[in-house]
Amino acid sequence: MRRNLFAAASGALFGLGLTISGMTDTTKVIGWLDVFGAWDPTLAFVMGGAILPMAVAWRFAARRERSVLGSAMPSKPGTHIGHDLILGSFLFGAGWGLAGLCPGPAMASITYGGIGGAVFLAAMIAGMVMAPPIRARIDKLSAA
Repeated sequence: MRRNLFAAASGALFGLGLTISGMTDTTKVIGWLDVFGAWDPTLAFVMGGAILPMAVAWRFAARRERSVLGSAMPSKPGTHIGHDLILGSFLFGAGWGLAGLCPGPAMASITYGGIGGAVFLAAMIAGMVMAPPIRARIDKLSAA
């Protein structure tokens, strides 16, 4: 129960930060990606404002064996760069560049009633639901 409350509070804080910083505005994100046009560097400052405190937090977390809530700390992610990572990164980047949204801002954007964010969120959830069975089918076909 405590973990779910902490997750909800963290998600709400993250969504509030996205909204305040304007990162739910797709034109800001697309402006960041338009390096040879009307480039908008705002996202760089938002990313820097997120990366710096997280770097400090990761240093503290590396010294801990248990989380603040008492669960075991997760292991470090692997360093293998495989086809799953490359394909996932490509799909994430393509969606981000085409729609100007990624999962966090997409969820935060539904709070202000725009249909575009809701459609993107629905399509993203559908993709997440369909991905495991499609992946299992691809793995089965490639093993044969």
